[in-house]
Amino acid sequence: TPWRKEQTEDLQRVLRAVNREIPLVIVSGNHDVGNVPTAETIEEFCQTWGDDYFSFWVGGVLFLVLNSQFLFDASRCPALKEAQDRWLDQQLSIAGQQRCQHAIVFQHIPLFLQNIDEDDDYFNLTKSVRKEMADKFIKAGIKAVFSGHYHRNAGGTYQNLDMVVSSAIGCQLGKDTHGLRVVVVTAEKIVHRYYSLDELSEKGIEDKLLDLMKKK
Repeated sequence: TPWRKEQTEDLQRVLRAVNREIPLVIVSGNHDVGNVPTAETIEEFCQTWGDDYFSFWVGGVLFLVLNSQFLFDASRCPALKEAQDRWLDQQLSIAGQQRCQHAIVFQHIPLFLQNIDEDDDYFNLTKSVRKEMADKFIKAGIKAVFSGHYHRNAGGTYQNLDMVVSSAIGCQLGKDTHGLRVVVVTAEKIVHRYYSLDELSEKGIEDKLLDLMKKK
């Protein structure tokens, strides 16, 4: 868009104000690399924000960040999708060998919005792709997939995989209010709740989640 440069600079300015002790993880989506990404849009994203897919560890938990646009339509950059596929298989092998307490995936487009057998939609991945990915994740012991894209809260479970779809801090397409999701990961479980910005401003995070945060 004609405002892309200014929007990017504005977001970077805001993010620079975040406490540097809080790591920021940027997950690429359709508004970053396009609904049908190309080598050029991927390169622009990487130069601006960093890798479009990667993994990291925190406290014995393995996090995988995927470029889900490759899963949506990689027709204009098939070699890049194949590279991510190979990398993902390697990472899932590590998770499957149980070298981590939990394994969690971040990707922009949800596998599904409500259930694994729902119809194909702009806001989910196609049935064949979502089933293939979900089965891979479950086999490797992935506990949860966190996504956005839908601009509404949604989600469901498939076997023991939790698909969590969070609404937006900006543009809302449903009845949810502007907000964010707080996720607490302990040795035993993954607990999350969506908070409106008003809730956080007026009351803060509820005691139940705060108590979980204090556990080692």
